[in-house]
Amino acid sequence: MIRLVGPGGAGKSTAGAWLAQQLGVAFVDLDKEFIANVGAISSYLDTHGYDAYARQNVSVYLGLAAVAGREAVLALSSGFMTYLPDIHPEYERCRREIVSSLSTFVLLPSLDVETCVAEIVRRQLIRPFARSAEREEQVIRTRFPIYVRIPARKVETMRPVYEVVDELIAATADRFDSLDGPSLSQ
Repeated sequence: MIRLVGPGGAGKSTAGAWLAQQLGVAFVDLDKEFIANVGAISSYLDTHGYDAYARQNVSVYLGLAAVAGREAVLALSSGFMTYLPDIHPEYERCRREIVSSLSTFVLLPSLDVETCVAEIVRRQLIRPFARSAEREEQVIRTRFPIYVRIPARKVETMRPVYEVVDELIAATADRFDSLDGPSLSQ
């Protein structure tokens, strides 16, 4: 399984869907899986709070991972790699598994923090569920160092999506036998 990690607005869903199409495999968006299995994220957050959401989101991820022998590209929720270590009994194990996988990629608009912050805020503000610019900036400034420290290949997304996908395909080509029938389970 190829996992895409990064902040909201980094391009995980857009690049992930294109990548999955190019590889001929399923695309799974953890946020959409949460909505399908639990309900609207914003409503859940309003009712239960962020820690309960994070705990439940780890459970949704674990349910997906249990059937992940299938070939797929998975876009993780923006905060998934930033949860508290004890948020869920299995979180640390699955986090270690994600960061140690050669098929995990961190998507960021730029590796320059100021450029990344400005682009994430710009992208997030055009989404229907956007928080204020100040809140979006605070979130990405807090999470940027976490994303950069993840020991996985970083892919900058401030370019056409086909270039991002080409880079991801090239990075996976050595790892997988062929693009027609890759074995993406890891």
